[in-house]
Amino acid sequence: MQQAARDSKGAREKQGYPAIEIVGWAAPPHYDAASNKLYWARELNFANAREHTLNYDIRVLGRGGYLSFNAVAGMHQLAMVKERMPQVLDMAEFDAGQRYADFNSSTDKIAAYGIGALVAGAIAAKAGLFAKLLVLLLAFKKVVIVGFLAVAAAVRKFFKRSER
Repeated sequence: MQQAARDSKGAREKQGYPAIEIVGWAAPPHYDAASNKLYWARELNFANAREHTLNYDIRVLGRGGYLSFNAVAGMHQLAMVKERMPQVLDMAEFDAGQRYADFNSSTDKIAAYGIGALVAGAIAAKAGLFAKLLVLLLAFKKVVIVGFLAVAAAVRKFFKRSER
């Protein structure tokens, strides 16, 4: 995550956003198996900021996905955010049948990514997906090219017919 932040520095600055440095964990990742919740917090340093920023994340796991909760505050507010997040979490719950505890191994799919990918972010999960898609595209490149040409020819034929 720190390397990804360093790698995005130039792009952020070109778009007019300040560079971000991930200083480290404000609270290291931990999984609460009883509540099926994953918690972590990062300490961020935005260029020219007077105070480091807290980015507190919680993922509430469900049967077919997760709810994502984020709190952004100053680092001096870490204790308050930790203390009050349970109140926020109590307001959200999955419907009956969609809770993590309702998982049915005979009918439900297992996620293609693990808890580590949730912490690392969507980039890790997407990178695996895009790599697989690239392999498939390369394997079926002739079929993809022929299909594209067929669609282009059909569109061209349609417009030539409507010009008459």
